[in-house]
Amino acid sequence: MSNPVYNFCAGPAMLPKDVMLAAQQEFVNWSGQGCSVMEVSHRSADYLEVANQAERDLRELMNISDDYAVLFMHGGGRGQFASVPLNILPENGIADYILTGSWSQSALTEAQKFGKINLAADCYKNNGLGSVLPQADWQLSKDAAYVHYCPNETVDGIEFDTIPEVEKPLVADMSSCILSREIDVNKFGIIYAGAQKNIGPSGLAIVIVRKDLLGRARSVTPSIFDYTLQLKHESMFNTPPTYAWYLAGLVFKWLKQQGGVKAVEQTNIAKAELLYNFIDNNEFYENRVETRYRSRMNVPFYLKDEALNAAFLAESKAQGLLALKGHRSVGGMRASIYNAMPLEGVQALVNFMQDFAKRNG
Repeated sequence: MSNPVYNFCAGPAMLPKDVMLAAQQEFVNWSGQGCSVMEVSHRSADYLEVANQAERDLRELMNISDDYAVLFMHGGGRGQFASVPLNILPENGIADYILTGSWSQSALTEAQKFGKINLAADCYKNNGLGSVLPQADWQLSKDAAYVHYCPNETVDGIEFDTIPEVEKPLVADMSSCILSREIDVNKFGIIYAGAQKNIGPSGLAIVIVRKDLLGRARSVTPSIFDYTLQLKHESMFNTPPTYAWYLAGLVFKWLKQQGGVKAVEQTNIAKAELLYNFIDNNEFYENRVETRYRSRMNVPFYLKDEALNAAFLAESKAQGLLALKGHRSVGGMRASIYNAMPLEGVQALVNFMQDFAKRNG
């Protein structure tokens, strides 16, 4: 019998098997209609119930109050890099950005097209390890329209262990950590996330925006990126990515069946501890992030002899352990262990890493 396959891709990422099986079962005959859900009008009563149920389930999973709008949008996370300043940064205003890795850098670069951006904090190394500059050392602007940060850096494997306490609206790119741990949504002005890691397939973005921030979009803001207009049209100003929205709804139902975010977080802690403990106790591998700020979702690691990288990747793939190559900008390896990755998958990876080290150490 062949080994089970575990997909460690950073995104598009592994989806829960139960969700995939449910989607497969009704792919060509959804809800007894004789056609696929992707062929049904987004304005039909049946599809509207799918969309509305997905929002209700997400609100329940994250305890999102009526003070916030929940939008299902186009453009992925990068679309929101532009949407955020276009919606809440005045033309002559300033915004603070916290830089901790590749994705916060991309968000900052995009935002600079639309206004003055203050680099309030830059990532740094602590004893040669990736880390987060203490908030006491941040240089925040007194008149900032908002403070933007990325709680979990997918490429760099750096994750904040607390939510920053700031006086201005806090904006967070949660593309790679949304629904992986409990958070207090009320501490944020805007939360946005590309779907392709913990929500569903690529092509969809979730935006959770506090309603008092609506109505501020610049006149040049494209209509599909105008939060106020999207809320008015219930995320259907134009045809939304209906199949991705449907699959996201299935993922939300699956999360509820697991016991919700609180239960899933405990599994995520166990998975991360298993992998990091192995890396820390095996001289053949190393992680280059300060322990306090290690990501639970994205675990970058390096072989002590990087000449063996190609062999590691070829042999791991043959064992059904997919997509372990690190991002091209940082090299090495990376195991993305999002919600859909079972503990058994991480154990299989650890077993392979242990065997590989014995044979090549």
